[in-house]
Amino acid sequence: MPPTFDPTRRQLLTGLLATGGALLSGCEDTPADYQPGFTSTPPVSRNWTLSFGVHPLHNPQRLFEAYQPLVSYMTEHLPGLALRLEASRNYPEYERKLYAGHFDLALPNPLQTVQALDKGYRVFGKVGDDRDFCGILLVRRDSGIDSAQALRGKSVSYPARTALAATLLPQWVLHQHGINLYKDIHNLYVGSQESSIMNVYRGHTAAGATWPVPWRKFQELQPEQAAELKILWQSETLPNNSLMAHERVAPARVEQIAQLLFHLHENEKGRQVLAGMGYSHFETANAATYRPVREFIERFESEIGPIGALP
Repeated sequence: MPPTFDPTRRQLLTGLLATGGALLSGCEDTPADYQPGFTSTPPVSRNWTLSFGVHPLHNPQRLFEAYQPLVSYMTEHLPGLALRLEASRNYPEYERKLYAGHFDLALPNPLQTVQALDKGYRVFGKVGDDRDFCGILLVRRDSGIDSAQALRGKSVSYPARTALAATLLPQWVLHQHGINLYKDIHNLYVGSQESSIMNVYRGHTAAGATWPVPWRKFQELQPEQAAELKILWQSETLPNNSLMAHERVAPARVEQIAQLLFHLHENEKGRQVLAGMGYSHFETANAATYRPVREFIERFESEIGPIGALP
């Protein structure tokens, strides 16, 4: 185990998401004038920083819009902390960095959380609103689809193979409704929540999987398109996305960050920051909080197959 020290005294090699762009690939519904920046060899930062890696639950522009205010708030309210938001091109890239211990702080999904516990990370908190952590399956209102059987021979879009709420939970629902995920439908992994929704809206897929937070944002930003879609099914819920810290981050620093986040909802500015991410609050959590996730993964792999193996 590496020695514990405060990484505000350490210079990190990171790819930084600054106000001009994000280290993520775009998707089909990203505005044409949005140009995210990329780097394969992270530059050396000239600031003493903590890196904060958020899993790619949105397209580049929306992830930046949602999470940069949180980073700015934390930097403003924690003296001596320079926090940088770092994004990744896609789920595999994020997971490669997470499991290599690249991030100091991370906000992974629950599947990534349980897999990072033996990679030098510990859970210190989580997003509240567990009622939101479920999968939903959308269809067009004019599609005539009202049952699982109506999806046989058709395509279903998902954001990524390891998106727990927006892929694995909807696949589990389809499995429970008698769909053979290997033979009865075509699974398409399209890169982001927004892209999964747009694929079903445009008729490229018969159904599209996502979860409540991006679906509400889509309804807010594109109400006319959203009005043409409806929820066919909603899955069970699981514990929401976690907050994790690498073991190299000093416990005192983690506690300082945790207390700021856990009280964010108690002031107006904090509530605005939370609303931008689609959350009501953060709350305390630990590894045991995610036992239901481990149990779900066991059921999924026992009945369907290894995570990520579906074509």
